[in-house]
Amino acid sequence: MTFANPGYLFLLLLLIPIIGWYIYELHKADASITFSGVGSLKKQPKSLRIYMLHLPFVLRTVIVILLTLALARPQLTNRYSNKDMEGIDIMMSLDISGTMLAEDLKPNRLEAAKNVAKEFIANRENDQIGLVLFAGQSFTQCPLTTDHTALTNLFSMVQFGMIEDGTAIGLGLANAVNRIKDSPTKSKVIILLTDGSNNRGDIAPKTAAEIAKTYGIRVYTIGVGSHQQITIPVQTPTGIQRINLDPEFDETTLKEIATMTGGAYFRATDNASLEEIYQQIDKMEKTKIQVKQYAKHTDYFMPYLIAALICLLLEVILRYFVLRTISN
Repeated sequence: MTFANPGYLFLLLLLIPIIGWYIYELHKADASITFSGVGSLKKQPKSLRIYMLHLPFVLRTVIVILLTLALARPQLTNRYSNKDMEGIDIMMSLDISGTMLAEDLKPNRLEAAKNVAKEFIANRENDQIGLVLFAGQSFTQCPLTTDHTALTNLFSMVQFGMIEDGTAIGLGLANAVNRIKDSPTKSKVIILLTDGSNNRGDIAPKTAAEIAKTYGIRVYTIGVGSHQQITIPVQTPTGIQRINLDPEFDETTLKEIATMTGGAYFRATDNASLEEIYQQIDKMEKTKIQVKQYAKHTDYFMPYLIAALICLLLEVILRYFVLRTISN
């Protein structure tokens, strides 16, 4: 319930001095008949007429309230909205090779990439999202789905050693393209995250990018890793040992993939920059929502006017017939 003219509701404040004045007049009123004693009168039962003495004033107050509400024009509003939503299909292609265990991101590159990706997924409610993993080979961890809870759980299960080691960037990208190319959604995006250069697989990264371009798929490439020497834990017969390696990173190819497909290239050197990259992609690939709203207003002042008229008739009947006073 809303009011078309809510300013009239301030008139109700006038009731405060009116009620105060009425109470004041009652207290200072003198009796019209004098008795030598009231003891006998107190024993007399009070008639219904005595209880009704204040009813005309109560009715008059109700009339003022009802007329004020009618002037404010109470309305019932029915709103209708049509939403045309076009979700975006996003395939995430994640490198899980041995170098992703480097600890320049905390706790390591792979875990940092997983954590940030899960936050990204949580903010994309209307999108279908899938996951492809690659190292020396590639496989689909999760096809496109709107069940983001299941996808997040599958993300949590990702770890190094699930497939043969290596870095098959072209194969990981081609697998993601194959999983998203037949989707009827107009907007198709691949987020490719890696920390190395292509050294395995039968498909070159640029060839996979050409295929993505043919299907109108934008590829955002993310290169992970600092520019300094990295430390990687390695399992040996005597336990886990940490070895130092010089970073081997093919930024040129990742930039060409992004440029070729209309996407963008980003470099993440720490956890904060990786989070910022996903935030930028989130802003660039917003779901398109078209909303049409209709509002129907129905006035309901007439019931208040009718109620006020009924109260007025009751007051007249009470004042001039039921509670009629005798005057000289």
